[in-house]
Amino acid sequence: MRVSVSPQQPVVIFGGFLITQEAYLTMASRIHALSGAPVEIVAVSRMEWLRTSAAAGWNRCLDRVDAMVRRLRTDSPTGRVTLIGHSSGGVMLRPYLSEQSFLGRRYNGAQHCNRLITLGSPHQARRATPLRAQVDHCFPACPWADRVDAIAVAGVLDLSSSTASWLSRRLAQRSYRQIKGEGSSLGDGLVPVESALLRDAHPITLENTAHGGAFGSSWYGSAERVDQWWTAACVDA
Repeated sequence: MRVSVSPQQPVVIFGGFLITQEAYLTMASRIHALSGAPVEIVAVSRMEWLRTSAAAGWNRCLDRVDAMVRRLRTDSPTGRVTLIGHSSGGVMLRPYLSEQSFLGRRYNGAQHCNRLITLGSPHQARRATPLRAQVDHCFPACPWADRVDAIAVAGVLDLSSSTASWLSRRLAQRSYRQIKGEGSSLGDGLVPVESALLRDAHPITLENTAHGGAFGSSWYGSAERVDQWWTAACVDA
């Protein structure tokens, strides 16, 4: 059962590993145009992303998410905020929602946020970084699924098409094999579909969609793709 969420409530975008906020400007602009909601992007530098291999780096990023959420919540018509996490950002937002302590922090973000949208996030993986593996062990699905409208968006990229970049053609099969164990899986050029579809979350699969701008000309943050997943996320919510 989907949790009812107002499309006008503020939106926080938390990006993926080594991707800075400039990459999400089109996404933010398009969501604002579609909903009228204020949209802000969490600023994380590439150096700060490199530090997320350690717990202190995760905490620094999630502290920044929490500060933004609490500030935007005060002017929200619902008193709640929508979270969007791309790639690793979507994985990191799962413990943020929980009331359980993780890496020495207890955020209980579900009391502030009633929607989580993940975009190409490697939720389930055979080979994951230690911290991402710990997330899936402690939080195998979206925490507080009865209070949080969880939506997981996956992409399918045809590696033989002009949409796919040389990088996705070079990395896709190896990445799929590392994450899922099968190089022939369907995915967005980096993350296989099965990994991106979080357990118990409402699934959305987009055709001709790359993991990021470096992986193809049309990705989760492209205007036409934002229109697709944002509209689908708002249906019946």
